Amino acid sequence: MSRMPHRSRASTWIVIAASAALLLGGCATMAPTSSVTAPVESRNTQVQQARELAQAGAALSGAARSDSDRQIERLLSGLDNATLAAEAARLPAGDPLYNYAGRALLRRGLPLPRPFDRGEAWRFDAGNRPPADRDGYRPPVKVAMLLPLSGSMAAATAPVRDGFLAGYYGETRRRPEIVFYDTQGNAGGTLSAYERAAAEGSDFVVGPLGRDEVSALFNRAELPVPVLALNRGTVAPPSGHASFSLAPEDEGIAAAEFLLERNARRVLVITGDDESQRRAVASLRERLAERGALVTDSVGEGTADLAPFAQKEGGVDAVFIATRGSAARTLMPKLALAGLAGKPRVATSQLLAGTGKPAEDRVLDGIAFPGETWTLRGTRGLPSAASAAAMLPTAKGPAARLFAFGFDAWQLTAYLERLATTADGAVEGATGVLRMDGFGVVQRTPAWSTFSGGVAVPLADAARR
Repeated sequence: MSRMPHRSRASTWIVIAASAALLLGGCATMAPTSSVTAPVESRNTQVQQARELAQAGAALSGAARSDSDRQIERLLSGLDNATLAAEAARLPAGDPLYNYAGRALLRRGLPLPRPFDRGEAWRFDAGNRPPADRDGYRPPVKVAMLLPLSGSMAAATAPVRDGFLAGYYGETRRRPEIVFYDTQGNAGGTLSAYERAAAEGSDFVVGPLGRDEVSALFNRAELPVPVLALNRGTVAPPSGHASFSLAPEDEGIAAAEFLLERNARRVLVITGDDESQRRAVASLRERLAERGALVTDSVGEGTADLAPFAQKEGGVDAVFIATRGSAARTLMPKLALAGLAGKPRVATSQLLAGTGKPAEDRVLDGIAFPGETWTLRGTRGLPSAASAAAMLPTAKGPAARLFAFGFDAWQLTAYLERLATTADGAVEGATGVLRMDGFGVVQRTPAWSTFSGGVAVPLADAARR
């Protein structure tokens, strides 16, 4: 059994444990290993430039390193899928460009030609653990959960914690001891909690949850215990540590790749004004620009007439909608009047917010959006979303996304060594397919969905309704 401080919350966790005991064990699935091409020197000018930047970037830090990384990404983004895959396979072992090229492949849902170049640190100190099972399951011995159990972020913590415990108690194989530490939602509390966890013998840390907390931890001079942070900080994970998040930027990148695959080069953006919407739009704009496409205009969700934007020289190939579903419903007649109803329409996952009445949501039919595998298709190791919501309030409504995120954090904890050391490592998670890039960042390929008859369904199933 887990040892869990903060005993005033013990009754809540007993309920969670009893509910989660009904679940099946988690499972990671691995894609087939692709063949490796012998390294050959590239003659591609973009690749040569990117390689020079990657070699020089090893000596950089801070803003200079970030600028160099962005230049490398822009150069690689200009390559089509076949060229990118071929050039990655040509890079010799140890070439600093390989981790960048591999990350670009993962973001496009393409296989790696070989594992990322990593040192022993990326085994996450797994040497003290029992051997891995055949599927790569090798959880730590003692896990410290660093979460804001008190303060303003406590409400967001609950579904993440409960999703993690659902996966944990649903697993029938060896499980680690778990100890919870309260970060209090601030940098000082996080660093103190980490020091306590290390001193008390934890061999793996999950958390913290806040962006500022993650930044404070990753800026620490020494991190003797490996970390899986549950957000993305302002700095990359140090060597031998990882981060996992539901960042809006990832949805913008995923939407851009989705549109580019459908040859949409000129995209009209309609957006709300909250921070996550702005971040998704910014990443979409940047990725489109890197791939030779563009955002023609970015207009607010309250814009009365969209026709002037649709009629600009060059036209519009697709529409990106970064709004809640309730606002998106009011946009559909405007898109029709502007002659854009037949164009591909892609949204963020916020499209689901404010929906749930099929008669009203039929107007959203045909819009593609990234969602959680669990809520629309189901996930092995979890009951249906409806069943979980009936058992746990933290798996209901908007909290379901964070519950799925917590479940995936458990999956990553158990399979992280496999993801870090193989070319084909992937976890079929509740939030999507999870892989880890060469910089310790978990890359998530979401499950694409759409509305059909006013009901959210997997995109591939829409034609059968």
